[in-house]
This record gives sequence, structure tokens and C-alpha cells, in this order.
Amino acid sequence: MSFPRFSAALALACFVLTPAAHAWGQLGHSIVADLAQRHLSPAAEAEVERLLAPENTKSLADIASWPDEIRNDPGKDALWKQTRALHYVDFTHGDCNYTPPRDCKDGQCVVAGIDHYAQILADKSQPDATRLEALKFVVHFIGDEHQPLHGGSRDDKGGNAYQVQFQDKGTNLHSVWDSGLLKTRGLDDKAYADELESRGTVTLPKPIAPFDNAYAQWAEESCQISRDIYPEGHKLDQAYVQKALPVAELRLREAGRRLAEVLNLALAR
Repeated sequence: MSFPRFSAALALACFVLTPAAHAWGQLGHSIVADLAQRHLSPAAEAEVERLLAPENTKSLADIASWPDEIRNDPGKDALWKQTRALHYVDFTHGDCNYTPPRDCKDGQCVVAGIDHYAQILADKSQPDATRLEALKFVVHFIGDEHQPLHGGSRDDKGGNAYQVQFQDKGTNLHSVWDSGLLKTRGLDDKAYADELESRGTVTLPKPIAPFDNAYAQWAEESCQISRDIYPEGHKLDQAYVQKALPVAELRLREAGRRLAEVLNLALAR
């Protein structure tokens, strides 16, 4: 999987518009998808609705967790094995600078996964069923990439092997960031998206030179954030939640905005 013209076009679009294993769990993925759908262009919205029609829905939130759900579908076992490494990227070599031969061998990481499926989605010569599947992966993978531990820099399986106590229960840091933090709000996905949308347009980080791979930058951002979210001990108290939750919510907002831009570009007429 390469990063040719489509990625360069996306990076340019994001620059112009900038003032413009599971990640997030079903709640977080639904929030990202809902936020993105609110900012689709008319052309992109119409094409999304057309592609989603066989699913009997118009909502991106309804298909946002599908790439995780196929792991439990025997009929999708081959597809799960083919795509399971595309949900994350590991930066375990001492820095957060994305280097494809090192961090994404044979295109097996979320950076390459987004690029691959975004190009399929944008290719109108592809069958609708193929493009619908690509839409599901793009929606999901962009959410994944903004979960900081899907771009982790430690050799602990993205925090899955880092055991913690959270709300008086044993769990791991990855699980806390997937869903535990967000659930402390006590909101469903629609209400949560409404709350985040009410905060106004999120200001996206500026593109990083050489400005040729927006997807890689998003992964590098997660890597940098992941370095600061490990607790000093293994018990996560309310102070940790108060510090971490705004970070998680900002990543949701950034993912929603960026997903909208990817879809608007891919589905432009």
C-alpha cells in the first residue's frame, strides 16, 4: 500500500480547512462517525446514504464498529485476519517519527490501512459493495488512529499489557482509553456527540513538514500523546480521569473533523 496522489490531496485539503485490537469501543467510534456526518458536503452525504442503503441505515455510526465486530463472525474470518493489523501502528523504536519500512512493514498498519481503503472508496469504478466495505474501514480506522494507544510507543501491546485499577476493578490501560474514560460521562453516543459539537469547530494541529502524509501525522500525534498518559502508579483515581478525559475528547473531535474531510474528498463528484 502506497501513499500517492490521494493522500497528498487530502493533506492539502486538511491544510486549507484547518483554523481549520478495539479502539474507543462502540461508544467512541459512534461519536466520531456522528461528528463526521454532521460536516459532510451535500455530495458526500448523498453518496454515503446511497452506499449505506443496503445496510438499511443512513447513519455512519451504525457501521463504525463493524471492522471490530467481524472478528466474531466465522464468515468474515479471512477478512479479519487480513485486516487485524491495520487497526494500529507501533512506534516501539524510541521515537514517534513514522518510518514505513520500520513501523509499517508490508503496509500492515493503520496508516497504510486508511490510505488503502480511502483510495478504494474514492474509485467509482469499483462495485458499490466493495466501496461500502471500504467506507466501513475508513470510518473505523480513522477513529482507531486517534486513540492514543493505537499509536503507542511502549512494548506493551498498546497498553493491553499494562494492568491498572480503575473504578475499583482490575483492567488494563488500553481498555480504560477505549471505553472506560468516555463512560464516566454517563452519556449515550448521540448525546455525547451533541455535547462535543456544542464546543464549536475544533482547531486541528498544523500539518508537519514535509507535508506529504496526513495519515502518518495523525499516528505521530497519538504516539506523542501516548507517552504522557501512563500513570505514575497503577491505580487510576478521579484526578487521572479529570486530566485524561479532555485529551480523549479532543481526539474524538479531531477524528470526527478529519473523517469528514476524508469522506468529502473521496466522495466528491
